[in-house]
Amino acid sequence: MNVLIVFTYPHHRSLNGSFLRETVRACEENPNVTSFQVLDLYQEDFEPALVFNRQKRRRNMHLDADLEKYRKQITWADKLVFIYPIWWGRPPAMLLGYIDQLFAANFAYKDKRGLFPEGLLKGKSAVCVSTMKGPTYYPLVWLHNAHKILMKRALFRFVGIKRVKFFEFGNMEELNGKQVKQLQKVYHYMKKINGVSRKAEMPNSQML
Repeated sequence: MNVLIVFTYPHHRSLNGSFLRETVRACEENPNVTSFQVLDLYQEDFEPALVFNRQKRRRNMHLDADLEKYRKQITWADKLVFIYPIWWGRPPAMLLGYIDQLFAANFAYKDKRGLFPEGLLKGKSAVCVSTMKGPTYYPLVWLHNAHKILMKRALFRFVGIKRVKFFEFGNMEELNGKQVKQLQKVYHYMKKINGVSRKAEMPNSQML
């Protein structure tokens, strides 16, 4: 099983950085993980803003040469792991910009007759590890589960990814926020996951 970890936080000296380290440690110890990659969008200096002009057209976004290496990562991966904070009830703009550009038509999905398109990322699964300052129930109760609806229904199901695991950790800035317990929860989950490995050309355990 190949795992792509997409990390979205400005620096590693943070709780999100700790979740990244625990996820990497679990992948290193999980015999079912053939290979894993870490894509740090901030270290990568990823440009989240969409640019459309005569040279770059929306309908050709799946052919954008600047995004080719990121498309190869997604194609290569069996499991996509996203680690990010929840700001204003949704993922950071950096991650949303990555999603806008990479989950493009004719790469992640294909339009067809009918209400829904054909998802081209079938067979993959996803894990979302998110942290927030407010209570865990805030997105569920106050925002009508907007975060999960956005990620699972509007994004993953749209592109054919049906198996999605969510970790939403609230009160993470409080001294009694049970950070260690939540870190262990993610570590143990990632250490036990299994899947069907696929042949790949990308090197093992490479930070990108």
